[in-house]
Amino acid sequence: MNAIVFIGSHTFGTSFDALTVAKEMGYSVILFTNKKHHTEYSFPTVDHLIFINDPFDREQILKPLSRLQIEGIKICACISFIDPFVSFAAELAIELGLSSMSAQSLKRMENKICVREKLKDLPTSPFYAVLEKNTSIESFYEANQPLFPCILKPPISNGSKHIQFIDTIRKWKMGTKLLRKRYPDLPILVEEFISGPQYLIEVIVYDHEVKIVGVIEQETASDHSFIMIGYQYPAILVDDDYVNLLQSVEEIIEQLELANGGCHLEMKLSDGKWKLIEINPRMSGGMMNEIIEKGTGINLIKEVLTLHLGEQPMLEKKEKQSVYAKYITVRSPGTLLRVTGQDKALMHEGVSGVYIKPLNGNILIPPSSMGHRYACIIATAISPDKAKQIALLAAKEIKFYLEPL
Repeated sequence: MNAIVFIGSHTFGTSFDALTVAKEMGYSVILFTNKKHHTEYSFPTVDHLIFINDPFDREQILKPLSRLQIEGIKICACISFIDPFVSFAAELAIELGLSSMSAQSLKRMENKICVREKLKDLPTSPFYAVLEKNTSIESFYEANQPLFPCILKPPISNGSKHIQFIDTIRKWKMGTKLLRKRYPDLPILVEEFISGPQYLIEVIVYDHEVKIVGVIEQETASDHSFIMIGYQYPAILVDDDYVNLLQSVEEIIEQLELANGGCHLEMKLSDGKWKLIEINPRMSGGMMNEIIEKGTGINLIKEVLTLHLGEQPMLEKKEKQSVYAKYITVRSPGTLLRVTGQDKALMHEGVSGVYIKPLNGNILIPPSSMGHRYACIIATAISPDKAKQIALLAAKEIKFYLEPL
């Protein structure tokens, strides 16, 4: 039996959907997890759920795989859609003699400071500085005042976790002290704040050839928030901006030496110039696969798996329609009692999906990371404006009933 190995998975979103897609492709699914609350019921499409204490311990992974191979299972790919296991899974795949992803390039992308250092000479790179763990917060501020307003990022953050907008000395002191408390052994990345609309670009690289699968405009919860609550496909760009975007993405990928692998970039168009906000060594999470599939007909998860199986992804667009995904958050914390409105939301013409993440009894909180988005409405239409209008109206049907904490 042919099998695909997954290192880590959430119970919602891209990593979870990948397990189902692998099963639909005819593969046995092997999942390694260190989450004790994960059970076979959490992952109904998984054939072998293996618990490990340390997901970075090669022996804890290779020994069970060796036993499964003796039983007749053929390992065909090893992959992760979860930070920070992406490059580790790529290294394991190489060790197992499977298709070779650009493990070193993927590893570099897992550290935001390494990315900035590698790309510092490109025009897409914003001004940045690194606050080393032993450097005085006050002296750094005095030396870099022209940098403000700025963004503070821990180098290993994902899902916008702990990223902060800083525009006053008070916020600077509070933000840096908070990050040093949470990440005492790590430096802090300080970047200039870039204004302008933000876009997500899904990319697959096969044998050095860069393919942009989709460009999606992102909508944030507020001006200085980093929580994305809206995604519009396709992004509306004038020809010159789109051509410049393609060139910028290719330059970034080439500089990072990604020859084989998938990634997504987040970029802003500021004063007619593209600036790289972030790059991640994996496909975007959440409902991105459905957004891409509804808009293009491409099942991006399937093509990423195809890439890891050593085959050429098929990225020809089969559909052409506008898609809008609206994410829903809560304003105050509480224990979830019930959710209503799913059926009403689905009755809106053009709504293709309504997804509720939490279960009754879960504690919900206002968003401080992407993981605190609790529902998603996806709508399709002939135009981007119409798709957005449908999604926003349908989202109003969803009600979360919480018991205050």
